[in-house]
Amino acid sequence: MSLWNFYQKSFHLKKLTKSMEVDTLIIGGGLTGLTTFYYLKEKSSICLVEANTLGSGVSQNTTGKITFLQGNIYHKLEKNISYKVAKDYLKSQLHAIFLLKDIIKKEKISCDLDEVDSYVYAQNKKEIVNLKQEKTFLENQGIKVYENKKSDISGLYSISVNQTYVFNPIKFLNGLIELLPREKMFEHTKIYKIIPKNNKYYCIFDKGYIIANKVIVACHYPFFQSFLLPLKSHIEKSYIVAYKVKEKKNYSGITVSNPGFSYRYYQDKEKAYKICLGQSHNTAIKQNDVQNFQKVIKQFQINSNDIVSVWSNMDIVTQDQLPFIGEFKKNFYLATGFNTWGMTNGIIAAKILADNILNFSNPYADLFCLKKKNFYKFKNFFLNVGSNFYAFIKSKRKQKKWYSKNLKFINLNGQSIAIYVDSDKIEHSVYTTCPHLGCSLVFNEAEKTWDCPCHSSRFDIDGHCLKGPSKFDITYKKK
Repeated sequence: MSLWNFYQKSFHLKKLTKSMEVDTLIIGGGLTGLTTFYYLKEKSSICLVEANTLGSGVSQNTTGKITFLQGNIYHKLEKNISYKVAKDYLKSQLHAIFLLKDIIKKEKISCDLDEVDSYVYAQNKKEIVNLKQEKTFLENQGIKVYENKKSDISGLYSISVNQTYVFNPIKFLNGLIELLPREKMFEHTKIYKIIPKNNKYYCIFDKGYIIANKVIVACHYPFFQSFLLPLKSHIEKSYIVAYKVKEKKNYSGITVSNPGFSYRYYQDKEKAYKICLGQSHNTAIKQNDVQNFQKVIKQFQINSNDIVSVWSNMDIVTQDQLPFIGEFKKNFYLATGFNTWGMTNGIIAAKILADNILNFSNPYADLFCLKKKNFYKFKNFFLNVGSNFYAFIKSKRKQKKWYSKNLKFINLNGQSIAIYVDSDKIEHSVYTTCPHLGCSLVFNEAEKTWDCPCHSSRFDIDGHCLKGPSKFDITYKKK
């Protein structure tokens, strides 16, 4: 589990057990869903449902960086789409930082917010050229950019900026939840299906349905298939290690290259940690999780005795590097595809969604709208289609060469079943096909989870669904 799990509070919210009707339903209790609810909390007829517990999804797996310096994203957007799109995206990230700081200050949320310098590193000549173009773009927007300031990472070239931040994302969500009406939030309430009827939406869960005039889908991966997200994106998986260090330093960094590395520091009372991320990859390839964690440990020269926590995260990477935020169909909204920058994009998404519900204009609505068109997006459409197809085909090779002897597969009545024997000699049996779209799951022996390489569903060692888009478990019980 992630370092942030240690700070998660249990709010013991009820599971919804009967049908109800509201004006606005928010599906998803992570950073985006809870912040959207915060902006809409004065509305009388609203509720939020979460399939597991609040804050237990992707929000707890982030490194907790709040920065507008995101690799060389502005150079990419300017080159591949337009100067205006790059400029507007920068403005949106700066505004997201302002909004987050404003909530923290106004509500006095204690979440270890620290101002730090952000670095980006180039490790070859081509990256240096791209990074210098990034520097020029940022300086043209009035941002002070430094070259090759001293840090603890060496590279051929680096740039850095001030006024970026890091925080404890779970402490922030804990503080946010305290401000929201408990009677309007429900945990362990999984929406299985959404049916439009008579200008309303019937959102089906196991005990009934919620009738809503407006629906906001703020979960990591939209579970309804009509949006066709698999054709518009791919999944990127990253490996994160938190370990003890002697002191916290006031900067964070990331490389331009992919797979590259990222790091930040965190201070908790007397203890200091460094949080390192590396080996990011498309989930269609490089699926040996144990090996990937080992490479991160080696890359950062981490002493295994100092390791506090290891975990992985999966991000949705869109065709054009821009999130999908806004109205999908009349009174039906979603936010997804944050391209590894979920803290800033999650906050700006919450503001756009809330403004939509309140009929306010938002300067970034057009930038992230679901129907945006550009050639770069069209070009990458075929890459994403190929990537998803490759992930599906490759997933059908069930017995990976790196699997330990503790894992075996059997075929029963035409269905594939995996049996994992843990260190206590207890057997854990699951179906190995993802209920979402039929990909075969990959066993993550480092974290003891079953992960979908196609669309990022995740299940625990006994088959309980930890995150979607799957709406069902893969548990198998011997008869």
